[in-house]
Amino acid sequence: MEQAVARDDPDQQRALACYGVLLPQTGEVWRRFLDGRPMSAVTTAFLDWCCQAAAARGKAALLLVWDNASWHGSKAVRAWIRARNRRVKTGGQGVRLIVCPLPVKSPWRNPIEPKWPHTKRRVIEPERLLSARELAERVCDALDCTDHEHLPIPEKVA
Repeated sequence: MEQAVARDDPDQQRALACYGVLLPQTGEVWRRFLDGRPMSAVTTAFLDWCCQAAAARGKAALLLVWDNASWHGSKAVRAWIRARNRRVKTGGQGVRLIVCPLPVKSPWRNPIEPKWPHTKRRVIEPERLLSARELAERVCDALDCTDHEHLPIPEKVA
C-alpha cells in the first residue's frame, strides 16, 4: 500500500537505503543504513566496514553474492575491490573480497534475498507511514542485528 508523505515530515525528501551481508554459517546479518540512495562511494565504505568486522573475527575472505545493482558493479567499486585485494595479497594480512555476480534476473540465488520480504512484512504498518528512524529500528529488531550508525555520504559526491 503506497502512502503519502506529510509536507511537514522531516524525512520526506530523504531515501533510506539498507546494505546487508548474511553470514550463512550463523544466520547473522551485518546491516548498515544510509540516509540517501546507494552509490559507489558508500558501497566501498560499507565493504571496508565489513572487512574490518570480518578481520576482527579472524576471517581471511568474504564471498559477496551480488545482483546486478549499479552500485555493485560500478567501475569505482570494482577498482576499489581490486586495489584492496592487491594490498591484502602484497601485505599478507587483511580480508580479501571475492565477488560472485549473479546472472541477470535471478535474485533467488542470493542467500540474503529471502530475508528482505520477511523483514518487510514484519516491520510495515498499513495504517501509517513510519519515520526513517523508526523503520531502521524495526528492521534491526526483525533481523536481530545491531543498530549501527548510518553510513555517511562522502562530501565530494553529496
